[in-house]
Amino acid sequence: MESFIIEGGHPLSGDITPQGAKNEALQVICATLLTVDPVRIKNIPDILDVNNLIKLLMDMGVKVTHNAPGDYTFQADELNLDYLDSLEFVRKCSSLRGSVLMIGPLLGRFGKATVAKPGGDKIGRRRLDTHFLGFKSLGADFVHDEERDVYQIRAKQLKGTYMLLDEASVTGTANIIMAAVFAKGTTTIYNAACEPYLQQLCHLLNHMGANISGIASNLITIVGVEQLHGGEHRVLPDMIEVGSFIGMAAMVGDGVRIKNVSLKNLGIIPDAFRRLGVRIKAEGDDLVIPHHSHYQVQSFIDGTIMTLSDAPWPGLTPDLLSVLLVVATQARGTVLIHQKMFESRLFFVDKLIDMGAQIILCDPHRAVVVGQDHRIQLRAGNMTSPDIRAGIALLIAALSARGTSRIANIAQIDRGYQDIEQRLNKLGAKIQRVND
Repeated sequence: MESFIIEGGHPLSGDITPQGAKNEALQVICATLLTVDPVRIKNIPDILDVNNLIKLLMDMGVKVTHNAPGDYTFQADELNLDYLDSLEFVRKCSSLRGSVLMIGPLLGRFGKATVAKPGGDKIGRRRLDTHFLGFKSLGADFVHDEERDVYQIRAKQLKGTYMLLDEASVTGTANIIMAAVFAKGTTTIYNAACEPYLQQLCHLLNHMGANISGIASNLITIVGVEQLHGGEHRVLPDMIEVGSFIGMAAMVGDGVRIKNVSLKNLGIIPDAFRRLGVRIKAEGDDLVIPHHSHYQVQSFIDGTIMTLSDAPWPGLTPDLLSVLLVVATQARGTVLIHQKMFESRLFFVDKLIDMGAQIILCDPHRAVVVGQDHRIQLRAGNMTSPDIRAGIALLIAALSARGTSRIANIAQIDRGYQDIEQRLNKLGAKIQRVND
């Protein structure tokens, strides 16, 4: 197991470019299973979750060509479907949550899929009901094999239908869309997720010959087609990494430019940081965050305490609440962080409290942060990363802390952030990766 050793208090300055979006990459890579033709995808991030998914596809028989850094060609013309029933496949799926996105393409193209209960972050219950209810609406049958803890899903011919999703699940919507592209007739999905990364998936599928309309809305219509062909696609910058860099620049920056952020696809992320008093200037497609001696939390028009809460797009992504919470610890003012979508993502705040942050954890969903306005600098500490987003939040805290901190289990951070210590060290950070 590896750890980060972070010497805090070093200001960051210079330019940094966000990696390709992890969540989009997982979706569009799985979409390559829908055709026998080559599909080329660029700007794929070199991170653990994505690399493990690519290895899993290769084990299934997908031909993968690494053209250049972040540039891959996938061709799924000779899949080993027997491998999907193997214990090795089940074991690998159980440790990779992104593997759930293979269900839709496999069901749509081959009429069957075997998928293990997926792993991933320990951030509370993340149910798969939406996926399965969608597949069932299309005419699929599924059985839970309790002995192997896998799901067997079968369908002779998927049939288009109308469905109202019980939640606007991003992976659920993506999976249902990928299954429905080959369904007979028309599929209408209401209460669909509409994140930019899901829009990107739909654009890729249409480029490959699918017939999808309603993109960017919560009402998606898919007219089934006989087959898809190959195509090319470029992954968007990762909005979560952009937000993470905004948070770092606000707390320990001495002038940071975040380049090529795809501003139009960031939604309300910049405004969420502005509510904490962070100054952000847009210059073309770059964001510039100046040095902040102070930043003051805004209040609502009626004078009540500022609340930041997550919601499905175009609301605030839950993946950035951990970063916003850390940034709030050094703001001037008080803010309520309300994590609605996952019940365990705020449990990492006990580490911040140990570092001197003034935080009241009300319950698994809510925390009140009393900002210290830099009057009390966070203390260094020894921590363990429980998940990707808490891990990057703890790293930001350590960068601003007095003394030397240690963060263990950084494989969780590596799952979502590419070469993060090298990129931040170029800005002036002092981060060392060590083997425990």
